[in-house]
Amino acid sequence: MNPLESLRLAWRSIRGHRLRSALTTLGIVIGIAAVIAFVTLGASLQAGVIGDISPDDQRNLYGWAAEPDTEGGPLAGAQPVFTQGDLGAVEDSEDVEAAYGYATLQTQAISNGEETVAQGSGMIASGPSYIREERIAEGGQFEMGAREAVINPAAANQFEENVSVGDTLTVAMLGGQQTEVEVVGITDNSEGLSPFEGFESSPRIYVPTDPYYTEQASMLGIGAGTGASTDNQSGAGAGNQSVTGGEARFLAIIVEAESADQADIDAARESATDYLESDASDASELLGDDLAVQFQTSTELLSQLEDVLNLLQNFIVGIAAISLLVGSIGIANIMLVSVTERTREIGIMKAVGAQNRDILGLFLTESVILGVIGAILGTGLGLAAGYLGVQYIDLPLVYPLEYVALAIVVGMVVGILAGLYPAWRAARTDPIDALRYE
Repeated sequence: MNPLESLRLAWRSIRGHRLRSALTTLGIVIGIAAVIAFVTLGASLQAGVIGDISPDDQRNLYGWAAEPDTEGGPLAGAQPVFTQGDLGAVEDSEDVEAAYGYATLQTQAISNGEETVAQGSGMIASGPSYIREERIAEGGQFEMGAREAVINPAAANQFEENVSVGDTLTVAMLGGQQTEVEVVGITDNSEGLSPFEGFESSPRIYVPTDPYYTEQASMLGIGAGTGASTDNQSGAGAGNQSVTGGEARFLAIIVEAESADQADIDAARESATDYLESDASDASELLGDDLAVQFQTSTELLSQLEDVLNLLQNFIVGIAAISLLVGSIGIANIMLVSVTERTREIGIMKAVGAQNRDILGLFLTESVILGVIGAILGTGLGLAAGYLGVQYIDLPLVYPLEYVALAIVVGMVVGILAGLYPAWRAARTDPIDALRYE
């Protein structure tokens, strides 16, 4: 029996039992669709997060001081040890373009003079170059020492009358103090600018560390009555500050290399680490033997997130593999039933000269067709589900084409494995007993 004849007979059998064939392939459809949908979401999420890293941000080194064995994300176990003097000395290094502190200031509300809205932890103190020029849609960067701010569209649009460049906002800080900021720039979107603050969209006000952070830190230090105040939290975006000896200390700092070239990044990392851990730095007074300075780029920090996403993705794929196993069992079961139903037909085929390999090939072809149909339908369903999920979350669409090809292969393999025993059993059928079978 030639392959085309086997294909025709197998397809006739499948069409003769459409409902049974559809239910048989359902397990494979669900399994493959789940794999492709979740892999698409995972790949799109990684592309969305990594896509937020501009070429200019790739040269930034995000630093903090913590115990060397501390596990977690950015700022896990971090302690405020860096002074402005430390940052000035690091910036003077020939390997460093800029160095500045980073802190989230605790706020309660923000007012445009006519309307007040609640806002907490949305005021970020940093250096002017933290807000990269290509991210500013209107106006420009703030200046260190000035009472200026750059805000994002979410912060500008939270009032009935949108805030524009040149407006003045009044911010109520945690504790009741109020401070004013003049809006000098608005960013192009509301996503975060670095791993320290995260990349989710939310209202943010970016201000210079001098005077906003230094004033709040000094005020908290005086209020403590001891000349030192510490509010330590782990994790990105924690509003941590400390005053020691009358000088504010930073929990987190950012060092910019000369370029995004790996050699320049390594040189800036080495220069900053060597100085901050030396006896010449103010940070060395608090580092001791327990704390170590560590710097990581956005790519290095996000690789931790990618590891988590890959682990979750593998977990989902494992669950979907169970669906494929169930689907293969369904195919094997239906093929065994088919062998029983077609016992007399098998006997007639053998009586007119069909060989065992012809019967084996016929039933294997039928099971492979079921597997491939399930793979094709599952692939289409998975691609559609992935597309809808990505559109809903608003991520860039990335299709893992290698999984699409793998899905077809898996469908064929499942069909072959599930049909081996039923096909072997059909081929071993005795033609005389088959002809007498009712």
